[in-house]
Amino acid sequence: MDVTEKQYVLNRGTNRIELRFEKSEYAALPENLKSKLKRFFSWSRYAGAWISKSTKDHYMAIRIAKQLGFMDGGKIGERLSFAEEVERKAEKAERRAERYEQYANNAEKRAEALQAEMNERFKEHDIAFFTQPIIAGHAGSERFARQRQRIYDRYHKGFEEYRKSEYFRQKAMTAQQTASMARLQDKAYLNNRIEECNANIRKFKKLIATAEEQNNSNWLESLLEKMEYEIDKLAYFQNALDEIGGVQYNKENIKVGYLVKIRGNWRVVVKANPKTVETKIPNVPFTLKYSYAEIEETKTPGA
Repeated sequence: MDVTEKQYVLNRGTNRIELRFEKSEYAALPENLKSKLKRFFSWSRYAGAWISKSTKDHYMAIRIAKQLGFMDGGKIGERLSFAEEVERKAEKAERRAERYEQYANNAEKRAEALQAEMNERFKEHDIAFFTQPIIAGHAGSERFARQRQRIYDRYHKGFEEYRKSEYFRQKAMTAQQTASMARLQDKAYLNNRIEECNANIRKFKKLIATAEEQNNSNWLESLLEKMEYEIDKLAYFQNALDEIGGVQYNKENIKVGYLVKIRGNWRVVVKANPKTVETKIPNVPFTLKYSYAEIEETKTPGA
């Protein structure tokens, strides 16, 4: 492989570093480099390349790539919009949920098969099977003991398979929650993401000004890309929040003494700040602050 071919690239569509080399080259690598490669990269048959596990901080992935003799090959592909990223994650989560559900079904079938013989003994009330004493040195008795122990072992192994099935069903449920994008119906979640995006945008504006002063074009390009990404995210979360009615409450319509329902509990407003409401629960000596997006319902005094 010549020098021009030994290049790592950043795929803008996945935001991962990609390495491509022949199987023979991989086989010739020292064990310590193979170990490092597997630690920070995963082989993708779909991409036909080693793909970095990192999606943001690629310091270690690039360091390993250089140790393997790769040079910077720049970027390939087009960056997905944040909406496309979310959709892709949801699709992957849906596929994961289906896989985990199948794993759970398979484990449950294995458990049933392993425990079938013992369950049949229970069903037939075969007391002798469980209580028959073993006579040492008696071939038939010892053969029965081995058979009984085998059935016991399979029965207990069946419980392990049932535990696996429950584990995979829980994983399937988690993946399905991701796929359903239920968080996009949570005003508090969306409001927090919007605040984070605004904070990141403010940070990048300052850094961009510094990069311009230093005439650092590479850093400036990187910062502008990150700024564009945050603006894209901000628009996505703002649109999602608008679609479910936006934040209904603020300093203007929440006053001291009002009752507000937050996280299922009614609380008394003791202070209305520009971005947060300070509340108190009866018989609790301290106050707590929440964003206005977390208010579910309100009551005026005496209502």
